[in-house]
Amino acid sequence: MIEVTCAIILKENKILVTQRSEKMKLPLKWEFPGGKIEKNETEENCLLREIKEELNLEIEIIEKLESKSFDYETFSINLIPFVAKYLKGEIVLSEHKDFKWLTKEELKFLDWAAADIPVLDEYLKLNYDESRAL
Repeated sequence: MIEVTCAIILKENKILVTQRSEKMKLPLKWEFPGGKIEKNETEENCLLREIKEELNLEIEIIEKLESKSFDYETFSINLIPFVAKYLKGEIVLSEHKDFKWLTKEELKFLDWAAADIPVLDEYLKLNYDESRAL
């Protein structure tokens, strides 16, 4: 089981999503950005590091959501989601093909990586808005 964090990053009532590149597992699927936890690393430190490394952004973690396990054909992940708010930085994609800032309604129309769908569903049920994150 691969331990992976992801961030639902809020900025001006929009949410950041990233598209996996053609070279990654699950090519061209959309996901909440994040990455694998390294040895002796906390979930929170992993998330902050991955967002800085992959997107050049600084975020503040607001809340941890319920972890979701998912079995793909060749591997399994435990996806650990956090709601976070954007602090600063201009996005520079180091691994992903594309990114978008979308409203909650727009999120439903993406071709998501399967493991992210339960995270998306939980987030949408929470009725989160940026004022709650401030």
